[in-house]
Amino acid sequence: MKRPRGGGEASAGEGGSGGGFGKGKGKGRWGGGSRRRNEQRLGVGGGGALSLAAFASAKSRNTGYNPALIKKKKEFYKNAKLISKYKRTKKQHSQSNNPPEFPIREDRDDNAQNVPKPHHKGKKRTAQSLKAEYEKKRAEDEKAKKERDVIIQAKREQQEKSEAKRRELREKMFKKTRSGQPVMKYRIEHLLETALQN
Repeated sequence: MKRPRGGGEASAGEGGSGGGFGKGKGKGRWGGGSRRRNEQRLGVGGGGALSLAAFASAKSRNTGYNPALIKKKKEFYKNAKLISKYKRTKKQHSQSNNPPEFPIREDRDDNAQNVPKPHHKGKKRTAQSLKAEYEKKRAEDEKAKKERDVIIQAKREQQEKSEAKRRELREKMFKKTRSGQPVMKYRIEHLLETALQN
């Protein structure tokens, strides 16, 4: 069954997947109503190639996409966020250090008991207690450091011993006679040692 060529309703331009500037296409951004405008923009007058003026204007047009500017804006907003967070925490810290004072009335004794008193969370640290705490922490750190140094030194000594033993064994294994043959004495000794160990 043959389909009508040009006279039917559904032509290639109207079907949606036709590539040209069809009549029935939607009037969107790339719609069919702007065929003349597209041709003028691309400079498709007679030759079919893009004119130099059209190319220059297309290249100079600002698309609004600049990765450097986008990165700069992101960094600016990130910094602004960090600064506001810093200011907020600084403000909270200053408020916690200086609690608001409550008025205490001295004219009547029974009312003085009802007035709320500012309470501190935990005891106030004095210079002596801070110094003692610092000394204690420092002593613990030094002790831990000494222990670590002892362990590292022991490991290093053991490694040096094993390295020297390996070097000595290697020298023995590579010894050769005058004729260039390997000396079997050391190899047999090594084999005996390994057999006895296992």
